[in-house]
Amino acid sequence: MKGGRSESRWAILWLMLVDALAAGGNGQMWQYEARKGAAKVMVMIGWKKGCAWALGLWISTCTAMADNLAEDMTDWISLFTPSTLTPAQQEAELRWFAEAARPYRGMTIRVVSERIDTHKFEASTLARVFYRLTGIHVVHELTGEDDVIKKLQTQIQTGINLYDAYINDSDFIGYHFRSGHVVPIDELTKDPATTLPTLDLQDFIGLDFTTGPDGRIYQLPDQQFANLYWYRDDWFRRPDLRERFRALYGYELGVPQNWAAYRDIAEFFTVHVREIDGKRVWGHMDYARTDPSLGWRISDAWLSMAGASDKGLPNGYPVDDWGIRVIGCQPVGASVARGGAVDSPAAIYALQTFLDWLNRYAPPEAKTLNFTEAGDWPGRGQIAQQIFWYTAFTASLTRPGLPVMNEDGTPRWRMAPSPHGKYWQPGMKLGYQDAGSWTFLRQTPDERRKAAWLYAQFTVSRTVSLKKTLVGLTPIRKSDIDSDVMTERAPYLGGLVEFYRSGGETCGPPREPMCRTMPGLPAFGGST
Repeated sequence: MKGGRSESRWAILWLMLVDALAAGGNGQMWQYEARKGAAKVMVMIGWKKGCAWALGLWISTCTAMADNLAEDMTDWISLFTPSTLTPAQQEAELRWFAEAARPYRGMTIRVVSERIDTHKFEASTLARVFYRLTGIHVVHELTGEDDVIKKLQTQIQTGINLYDAYINDSDFIGYHFRSGHVVPIDELTKDPATTLPTLDLQDFIGLDFTTGPDGRIYQLPDQQFANLYWYRDDWFRRPDLRERFRALYGYELGVPQNWAAYRDIAEFFTVHVREIDGKRVWGHMDYARTDPSLGWRISDAWLSMAGASDKGLPNGYPVDDWGIRVIGCQPVGASVARGGAVDSPAAIYALQTFLDWLNRYAPPEAKTLNFTEAGDWPGRGQIAQQIFWYTAFTASLTRPGLPVMNEDGTPRWRMAPSPHGKYWQPGMKLGYQDAGSWTFLRQTPDERRKAAWLYAQFTVSRTVSLKKTLVGLTPIRKSDIDSDVMTERAPYLGGLVEFYRSGGETCGPPREPMCRTMPGLPAFGGST
């Protein structure tokens, strides 16, 4: 077949050359174009001083996207099953992307995100399908969250367009609102030629997180996660362990409501139980390696969980969850002397508790681990509970064959709302939630931004989103969370579906506290 096509193209070129020679005319030039199906041959031929010359030759071997869509459509719809859309609706969305991308075909764009399961799926699968669908080649780079921030900051400071889009956590909303460097999403949606008609922003559960004080949406949520309490439900239900705990502490072993109860449980498993089924077990898990992730171990609401912030939502006012006093969206003081709370008794208690539990109840290796490395430890089957655990690790902890999984695919663990410290009072924020979100900078050339905007919408479209949720377990759409598919998957996800259906999608910073009791064991707490 390849040889036949080549001979056909050269035959067309030869006919053009003969035609040019027959036309004659010293110094003249002719341009010819011939098409057969999707193949196109273009040649510019000149005649000067009795010699024919070819100024340029372009043979386009690209097949028309529209002609090939039908061949791939069945495979793509199968790949993106299940979906909350019908196959016909999925096909309509896919065809819209193919048509909208026509002006940008052949372009290569660069985007960057942190390295979690959701983004691995985007980089390895969605970027490939998007290229086949649109002709836009996407280099989707995966790196650490700290490196994403460095790259974004470098682009802003230098004005050099390093990336055409970033997936950046929504807790940057204050900076994005104030800096003026980010293109608000409502500017992008004004262009109907590049905005998916079925995007449906109101279906996104984390839109409040990416909305600035001015009411404008600055980022498009791509994946969403919460910081919750994680525990071994099977161990907490064992009659022998429950009896021992009651004898030692005077109350029932259950989901802790406060840090005092968490400490008791940590001590119980680390000091008193020590071994289960011949394995050394620990009552607490954490990380403390010198690493950028150690910063967000504290900044992701640990101080407010202890009770260092003022009452008020979303973040405490006037003293926020970082212990910084804020007036009119401007920081005015951090120390107690300046009206803040960074060195307050509650903040000192928060940091000291972090260190005490790390040294007394966590595996010795915890001091040498960063955020990512520590995330795999609960899956080894040696950890009883973890107070500071991200739901982004749900996918990695539900893999078949892990010691924390049953043979029927259900987990032996569950998640629950975070317990609070002794200074915490009702009305203060409790817990943490964030949304990794598509972020577009003004330094990016307009055409490149539009191509990246198309890719961003593709990764969150309803055609794709439910399948992506099942892969990465970082849901972004209410329609996906409420789907029958998620109802069927709920018993296999350790409480994730129940959390989001309970109203948890709007709980935790940057907007609201954890506000629902999770299914599972009753909550208990010792003295605060």
